[in-house]
Amino acid sequence: MNLVVLQNWLDNASFAILFLTMLVYWGGAAFPNLPYLGALGTAGMAIANLCMATLLGARWIEAGYFPLSNLYESLFFLTWGITTVHLIAESSSRSRLVGVVTAPVAMLIAAFATITLPSQMQASEPLVPALKSNWLMMHVSVMMLSYSALMVGALLAIAFLVVTRGQNIQLQGSSVGTGGYRSNGYRLNKASELISQPSAPSAENNGFARFETSSNGNGNGNTAVLGLVTTSEPQIASAEPLSPQRLSLAETLDNISYRIIGLGFPLLTIGIIAGGVWANEAWGSYWSWDPKETWALITWLVFAAYLHARITRGWQGRRPAILAATGFVVVWVCYLGVNLLGKGLHSYGWFF
Repeated sequence: MNLVVLQNWLDNASFAILFLTMLVYWGGAAFPNLPYLGALGTAGMAIANLCMATLLGARWIEAGYFPLSNLYESLFFLTWGITTVHLIAESSSRSRLVGVVTAPVAMLIAAFATITLPSQMQASEPLVPALKSNWLMMHVSVMMLSYSALMVGALLAIAFLVVTRGQNIQLQGSSVGTGGYRSNGYRLNKASELISQPSAPSAENNGFARFETSSNGNGNGNTAVLGLVTTSEPQIASAEPLSPQRLSLAETLDNISYRIIGLGFPLLTIGIIAGGVWANEAWGSYWSWDPKETWALITWLVFAAYLHARITRGWQGRRPAILAATGFVVVWVCYLGVNLLGKGLHSYGWFF
């Protein structure tokens, strides 16, 4: 089969599958009682991932070098990385909400590469001398995988902000660092104890308390019942308390976002170091403050601050999520900003 024809078929198929997968995930979010939609969405992501892997493999065979030399190839490699990290995150979190935020981003990137880029930018061309090195695969692939992981982690942080409505809630789990602490936000009382005058809930309890009631009437119950705590004391007006389901989902999103960013940050660090070594071999300097290098450093600092705040300062919840959401924008500036400028040693080229 003609490899060029195969590539054209695969990139369009990837876009179509991702579009349908996005609709499936959104439908699953709107109608959670349809369980088969979740499995269908996961299957769609896996098929799209396989299509893009085949596309990149065919491109590699046709061109004779690792397919990361122009914007078209890097966009599809980025999308393949996002779908791969998505499958890992979804398997770890057991939450279909991951696809609600990752599927549309993957679809839009594939659409941009397939529909928007002119045909001359999609065609493979001989490598320039500076790119004829094994570092092309070692440096660029690691950088693109780090972008994928950081984007997915940041998207999950944005989903966390949506689920919690931007409220500053307390979380519990392994996603908080050494300085973090959270009580469950619930108060447990024996069924025989008076609960007519409960203490006022703190802000981090989201207005809920849990009371222990007897299941057999003997006063030694072991069933925890969720109840909304009310108080006659004047309080500052606050947002509507979150349901236990939202709290559980928010905690899952926060945890998996932290873990995915924790995966992407070491990859970004390794990629920057490898890029410095390659730059020294190609241009005689480890660091030249090229626009891509500068923004890669800014990206590293943003996510380093995120991890530092969580691990050593004990941040959790809204503040690190906002920092991660900022990192999502910074990653895109780092990836496509130099192309918008149309200059720099790392430019993939643009429409100009």
